[in-house]
Amino acid sequence: MSVRVGIISAAHVHAPSFASCLKNHPTAELVGITDNQADRGSEFSDRFEIPFFADQNELLSKVDAVVIASENMNHKDHIAAGISSGKHVLCEKPIAPNAAHADEIEKLISGSKLTLATAFPCPFSPNYLNAESRILNGDLGKLLAFATTNQGRCPHSWFVDPAQSGGGAMIDHVVHVADLLRRLLNENPVNVQAQTGNKMNSLTVDDIAMVTVQFASGVFATIDSSWSKPANYPMWGNVKLNIVGEKGVVELDLFSQGVNMVGPNGAGFAGSGTNLDALMMADFISAIENGHAPKSTLADGLWASRIAIAAYESVANHGQPVAV
Repeated sequence: MSVRVGIISAAHVHAPSFASCLKNHPTAELVGITDNQADRGSEFSDRFEIPFFADQNELLSKVDAVVIASENMNHKDHIAAGISSGKHVLCEKPIAPNAAHADEIEKLISGSKLTLATAFPCPFSPNYLNAESRILNGDLGKLLAFATTNQGRCPHSWFVDPAQSGGGAMIDHVVHVADLLRRLLNENPVNVQAQTGNKMNSLTVDDIAMVTVQFASGVFATIDSSWSKPANYPMWGNVKLNIVGEKGVVELDLFSQGVNMVGPNGAGFAGSGTNLDALMMADFISAIENGHAPKSTLADGLWASRIAIAAYESVANHGQPVAV
């Protein structure tokens, strides 16, 4: 029996990938999409040959699970709608754009028996898993520090409107690496310090963000979460971790596999290798079918969001460290 899945909103740039993964999954049925912008939802439904539901509740009545790809400020309400109707939820990151939303979502998910997952593809990367294995085996010895990046091109659109996004590059990009740090260290951070700028793309929101995360064990990490790549950069960006241990250093690049191409329309990059979104979606469907926890829970996503939220509090406090 297939797992019936609906998509709530085509706002996020990852929504097309989610739809493709669901359509290609052997035991998932993509039932349709709902969107508060009818034109956007209808265009998406035509592209993927699925029904468009103007009424969100009608879609919810026909599915077992929802994938939320809406604007950040709408995540809370969409998560609430899914949970209140008894549907399993996979939500795009960041789960929460501010502390008030994070607190409300934490109450929503507390004690729920539903499968509640965050759309974090990075933990499925073979490169990441290899590095994780080496750390667990003690190849690096005691971990000392991390220098990391999640840089990219500015996505513009609603991403640069704080009324819809909740912030800029820092809320958009900190969370992926923050989640990986928690996994590798098996501990939560104790404080965060940050600086931001907005001169790269002449925005009103931050497009340059440097974050330092401190852990109780003494390990610290820097995260460059900037939209610092130019519009004509060959690929969207990167996720990189330089991991420093007593016995050595691992330089980890999650998305460098592919071929650089030059043609009539300029330079481009054709990625190759593992489809991380497909693995993430397969894990979500498997968790529903078999009753195991997803690799990235909504609680994991909330922790990552709280790190980014604390970073904004640090900026508001003139770069002073803020407890998480």
